[in-house]
Amino acid sequence: MNVICVDDEPLAVEYTADQCRLVPGVEDVKGFTKAQSALEWIAGNPTDIALLDINMPETDGITLAARIKEASPQTAILFLTAYKEYALDAYAVHPSGYLLKPVSQEKLASEIAYAGASKHLSAPAHIRIKTFGYFDVYVDGRPIRFRLSKAKEILAYLVDQQGAGVTRAELFAAVWEDRLYDRKMQKQVDVYIRSLRETLREYGVPEIMEMEKGVLRVRPETFVCDVYRFFAGDGDAINSYRGEYMSSYAWADISEALLFRQATKNGNA
Repeated sequence: MNVICVDDEPLAVEYTADQCRLVPGVEDVKGFTKAQSALEWIAGNPTDIALLDINMPETDGITLAARIKEASPQTAILFLTAYKEYALDAYAVHPSGYLLKPVSQEKLASEIAYAGASKHLSAPAHIRIKTFGYFDVYVDGRPIRFRLSKAKEILAYLVDQQGAGVTRAELFAAVWEDRLYDRKMQKQVDVYIRSLRETLREYGVPEIMEMEKGVLRVRPETFVCDVYRFFAGDGDAINSYRGEYMSSYAWADISEALLFRQATKNGNA
């Protein structure tokens, strides 16, 4: 793996780079104290992992991560910072990990291995669906931006059902829990489904979901999904599971419990 480290403190860059060189599988490490220098390097050199400080004076790490993702979508981001309060903002750019200083060699090695495994999962897939942690859908490495959050949640629930057909009423009962499924809500559900289908068409991937006679389902054969590969026994997927599954959605608790039970059997929890 090729790794870059970015921190405005030269000693911090040198220390982190030296620690990365001790990690198995890391072949090359470059250190930078300027965000622009790091971006110029990435533009001409394949980079697997970017290890970024967040609190930097000119370009903060979160902004830099977003620019790295634009230039190199396959580069995994690891944040390294002394400030816990940045965690929520940091996850807006979908990092592979968030490390608090001072970080141990063991923890750094674990996070680099995890980031490398996640990158490997995404490499061959035109459409990749991520369920470990927060739910996201990527097309050629770029995340789909859903206009309506409920439309995204509907797709997440269908992915959770692993290709099984779901009626509108069943979908409503899971996603809206105790709300009354009256005529007004039926129309609202249709609005969300229509928005979802429009977004998938916009990104050129309408094939991942189908609807026939009011029954919706995803087509698992059209995409790569971490949780599907986990249950299929894929070693990289098993190693990338960190105990969190579709963290935004309460209805995912049952599947999360099943995952944790299986991970325990695998010795991964």
